[in-house]
Amino acid sequence: MNDLTIRPERPADERSVDALTRDAFWDVFRPGCVEHYILHQLRKHPDFIPELSLVAEQNGGIVGHIAYSRAAIVRANGTEFPLILFGPLSVRPDRQKSGVGAALIRHSLALAGELGYPAVAVCGWPDYYPRFGFQRARVFGITDAEGQSPDPLMALELQPGALAGVSGVLRESEAYFDTPPAAIDAFDATFPPRDKHVLPGQFL
Repeated sequence: MNDLTIRPERPADERSVDALTRDAFWDVFRPGCVEHYILHQLRKHPDFIPELSLVAEQNGGIVGHIAYSRAAIVRANGTEFPLILFGPLSVRPDRQKSGVGAALIRHSLALAGELGYPAVAVCGWPDYYPRFGFQRARVFGITDAEGQSPDPLMALELQPGALAGVSGVLRESEAYFDTPPAAIDAFDATFPPRDKHVLPGQFL
């Protein structure tokens, strides 16, 4: 991975990164995907953190991308503890399982800590993220909006002890949920057409 360079995303990268995200998630969780649309909309949202939108370059081309947004833990008394959340994390299909994603995670977490962010949350593969220091969110008393704390919901302290005594409901950016089908289809139509497939393991 010595030939891998990680740098901030530039405005000129956005279309290529959207296409890469589309390729990375196509037919993975559902027929087609929504992640490229979510990323496109997230960039326009106040919760988006531009300095943590990073691309990985290799051999002169972009092979990966990670995005972060502002989030919060809403305590029982209504007060909020600010933290950040990452996603989507995208790696070009032919470079997946080669260490690109891990490099983006490690680099961005280190940068986020240097920038002073206290903690980060993620909802993802529970067997993958613990290698980066993530723990099940239930360890910190953090739940989702339904009051549950499933294995995919994880958190990491970027500053030692940041989550001590913090418990409540993770509030993610609304940008992740504002996904009207017509708008997704219209955005997707600006890319080369692809067939959608129903595959085992999708969350239909």
